[in-house]
Amino acid sequence: MKPKHYLSCLLLLTLSAFMQPCLYGQSSSVKDIFPEGTEIHSDIPYANDTVSKHLLDIYLPAKTTKDLPLVVWIHGGAWMLNDKHADMSYMRNTVREFIENGYALASINYRYSTEAIFPAQLQDCNQALEFLYQHASQYHINRSRIALIGFSAGGHLASLLGLSANNNVKDFYPGGNSPHFKIKCVLDFYGPSDLIAIASMPDTSAAPAVSPVSILLGHSPIERPDVARKASPVSYVDKDDPPFFIVQGEKDESVPNTQSKLLSSWLTITGVKNQLIIVPGAPHFGKMFDADDIRLKLFSFLNSYMK
Repeated sequence: MKPKHYLSCLLLLTLSAFMQPCLYGQSSSVKDIFPEGTEIHSDIPYANDTVSKHLLDIYLPAKTTKDLPLVVWIHGGAWMLNDKHADMSYMRNTVREFIENGYALASINYRYSTEAIFPAQLQDCNQALEFLYQHASQYHINRSRIALIGFSAGGHLASLLGLSANNNVKDFYPGGNSPHFKIKCVLDFYGPSDLIAIASMPDTSAAPAVSPVSILLGHSPIERPDVARKASPVSYVDKDDPPFFIVQGEKDESVPNTQSKLLSSWLTITGVKNQLIIVPGAPHFGKMFDADDIRLKLFSFLNSYMK
């Protein structure tokens, strides 16, 4: 077998650890998820350039006239798959309820790790948030009430964005410019929180050169623990961080549920309010995370900090 072909095979195998389906890749399909009359602004460039991944969508309740609290959706896909429509297919009831409960929803794209290594993805997320903050009045957004929701790799980025915001890490922001926005709370669905700990997973130890985490970092976590620590949300936990709502499956075959437990423990001992839900029997992603009881708890948590 040729070396290049061998690496391609290894990559396909290791991607299964973080892969999620993008069943709603076209905006016409996404529209079916939202309540009738939802105002949709698609493919808004947020970085003043022509990079195809520097786009976001905004969804508003019908006939919006007042400024609404904003939830920013960060998709999953091993940092190298899917787009801003991903995860909505199996979370459709949650998506609808954001709009029905009077929230604006924005969904963002970011550069794949195969195009640019970390911290490019976090820079993109921060730039998208800053765009939304600066253009809040144009889209009926209350820029003082912004929350994040992320799934898998997107959960990692949402957590990292929320936790590092008060640490002034210059290379997390385009041009090193500190942001103006503040994050009120973070909704983290099965996002990796400690990339050094996750390096003990079979997929990353068996093929460190091509694992999703190694591709994101440009190095294996074992070879460069300093880079892995810098990219790990738990590295930035302090008492001034926003509250967290954390959800993960008991039977997650891709990200160990100890990652969510570890994040929750760090937040708890530091004095940051958080709520952890381990869904019995649930895998890495799917409709089990859109269940009535989880949505009830999610919106109770969200409303307590956003309204």
